[in-house]
Amino acid sequence: MCHCHLQTLHSCSVHIFSPMSWLRLVLIPLSWPYALALRIRHALYDHGILRPVRARVATIAVGNIALGGTGKTPHAELVLSILLAGQTQDQRAPLATLSRGYGRRGTDLMEVKPTDPVALVGDEPLMLKRKFNGVRVFVGADRVAGVAAITARVPEVMAIVLDDALQHRALKADLNIVLTTWQRPWHKDHLLPAGDLRDIPYRARQADAVIVTKCPRMPSAGEQYRWRRQLGLREGQALFFSALEYAPPQYVACGEGIVPTGPEAAALLFTGIAHAEPLVEHARSLFGTVRHAGFGDHHRFRLPELERLAALFHSFAHGPKTLITTEKDAARLGDTSHSGPLAGLPLAVIGVKAAILTEPHAFEALIRSHVATHPANR
Repeated sequence: MCHCHLQTLHSCSVHIFSPMSWLRLVLIPLSWPYALALRIRHALYDHGILRPVRARVATIAVGNIALGGTGKTPHAELVLSILLAGQTQDQRAPLATLSRGYGRRGTDLMEVKPTDPVALVGDEPLMLKRKFNGVRVFVGADRVAGVAAITARVPEVMAIVLDDALQHRALKADLNIVLTTWQRPWHKDHLLPAGDLRDIPYRARQADAVIVTKCPRMPSAGEQYRWRRQLGLREGQALFFSALEYAPPQYVACGEGIVPTGPEAAALLFTGIAHAEPLVEHARSLFGTVRHAGFGDHHRFRLPELERLAALFHSFAHGPKTLITTEKDAARLGDTSHSGPLAGLPLAVIGVKAAILTEPHAFEALIRSHVATHPANR
């Protein structure tokens, strides 16, 4: 098997230091002013000097305190799936999501349509809308104004799922779910720029539930206890563990058949996501030969990069081979997935979903009971 990053392409999104490297030690003092600013801001809210706004409808925030790569989008999709599965044909109330729409042009609130260009709405909201066409997907930088506008525009909305809203203290969500990864939990990380944390860990301990994501296996009872202690969770704070489940690769163009896998098959995987390692390992389990072109999170693919990808695809392996990417990256490709340098190439995506490993029924009950018992839904 072969796994390499293309140095001729965009520089890869990798950590420039190991957890105990000298560079991290040098950068730690630079994080102190940032930490002070965060503590002052949180103190203003914690002591009531600044007062957050609570929405009139049920709100569920799915976020983290790290820069990215914890699996926010799959877990937001999981929350939506749980709420949709709990509805009956006779009792269907609309659901909505609200996110910033990272990388899009503008900051004003707008509703996402399946045909919108990714530059206008962002890759994750567009992917979400195409997956859940019945869900009202909105993007906007001001979460307070956004929630108010959604409730005015969709007065019968049952719940609003907020993607990555923990840091937006101006809006107080009813249910806060915070994610951290098995590979790099917050107690082993540091604030920016010495690490990947963008907020102080104690904020995560104020959440209603914490999910340790990307688990390689079901944790034992002893491991779960140690995780609770190491994360410093308060008594009664719910702790869950989840894993990522990958769907079989599917061609982007309909009707092209089944993607060839196995020892004789090859895949050129290109990603613009944070921490693509689990996906790379999964691809290795499917294909005999794998090459990975890694780009930064939310990367906008340029024409020369696509041309080099196409040239490499034609030369990197013999036999059955496929160009593989993620659903989020496919949304960012737009029309270039079937025109330009990639036209005619066997392009496929590997979908991913989050699955709760420990007490999945308790997690479902937490989500459903929160929405069902909200005063607006009684």
